[in-house]
Amino acid sequence: MKRQKEERLMGNDVSRRDFLKVGGFAGFAAGAAGLGIGSILGAPAEAHAEAITVTDFVYTCPLCGQKTTDYDALVKHFEETHPQAAVPTCAALSINGADVKVQVEPHWTLRETLLKAVGLTGNAKQMCDRGACGSCTVLVDGVPALSCTTLAVECEGKRIETSEGIAADAKWRPLVEAYAKHDAAQCGYCTPGQFTVAKYIIEKYGAPTDEQIRAELAGNICRCGTYSRHVQAIQEAAAAIEGGN
Repeated sequence: MKRQKEERLMGNDVSRRDFLKVGGFAGFAAGAAGLGIGSILGAPAEAHAEAITVTDFVYTCPLCGQKTTDYDALVKHFEETHPQAAVPTCAALSINGADVKVQVEPHWTLRETLLKAVGLTGNAKQMCDRGACGSCTVLVDGVPALSCTTLAVECEGKRIETSEGIAADAKWRPLVEAYAKHDAAQCGYCTPGQFTVAKYIIEKYGAPTDEQIRAELAGNICRCGTYSRHVQAIQEAAAAIEGGN
């Protein structure tokens, strides 16, 4: 049961094949393996920690379906085959500590990009998709942001952190364990957003009070009604992180 709750924090509906295709985020796979979290990476012994490069992505021509493993090659393809058409946008993003170059549509939100182009489904679940529930909250330059109302191209040059990256960081292992211990995850749909904001709360306040936690989580809606459990989990994790446990 505890393992299942920890998996929810990391978006356990990512297939091993899809994750490893875009995965190996610097420090992410290694961190997950070291923490014994292998549900989306396969057995820990199989996890890798190479830094991701543009060649880890496949760039697809939306007009004819031609695929390339290099964005420059896609640009050349358009120049030679579709000279009158606009070349697809490519956004340079920093996700969980890895610099990646992702093919996106100009109108794609960050949520769509994390799901469709990068394969991370923790904060990228389609919930309200209207900025009302908070389940898609990620950290952009350390501050909570609704990924369903933020364009991916607006995030170039900014640091993006998702629940997957936070859960795989050894420093934040106490937060994962506290969420599992206090049963704060419940069904898991809203949990990634709350978990992500929890990191922000601990970094902002150090030892947050009940009132501070409730105020910061006010924009995160939970149908299971686990609000008080988040307070308990965050305070326990904050104390453990402060104490170096």
